[in-house]
Amino acid sequence: MELGLREIPFRAQVPVAATYKGRETGEFVVDLIVDDKIVTELKAVSAVMPVHRAQVISYLRATRLRLGLLINFHVPVLHQGVKRVIV
Repeated sequence: MELGLREIPFRAQVPVAATYKGRETGEFVVDLIVDDKIVTELKAVSAVMPVHRAQVISYLRATRLRLGLLINFHVPVLHQGVKRVIV
């Protein structure tokens, strides 16, 4: 909602094709793509695990974008839960 109020372009729950060796194998659903530049994955977990970072990397490769944000809302102060992922 905040992105819309600030007039920042975004798409929510974006389906993205997953491929392996050029063949489509299924579909990812990316939480947010902001300004067609940033993949944003939202979590509410007690600890961010390597699998969460790997998930963002997979989304970045599938979308051919370079910057991702992994945001965990289960932290006392939100900026502590933001991790940048670059491929």
